[in-house]
Amino acid sequence: MTAAEFPGATWVKSTLSLANGNCVEVAALPGIILVRDSKRGPDSPVLAVTPAAWRTFSGSLKACSRP
Repeated sequence: MTAAEFPGATWVKSTLSLANGNCVEVAALPGIILVRDSKRGPDSPVLAVTPAAWRTFSGSLKACSRP
């Protein structure tokens, strides 16, 4: 799958992204979360996961960043 296959997706960059554009972008569609590498552009490959898997993943990242 590529990002171009999801024309209705609204891609969001993390507020912690670097100014050089190297970041991960996420889009939420009904029943699916899409993840892509922003520096590869609109034809970049997309990782699709369930909302439950995304919550688990992002929760783990948040737990790792706590002091």
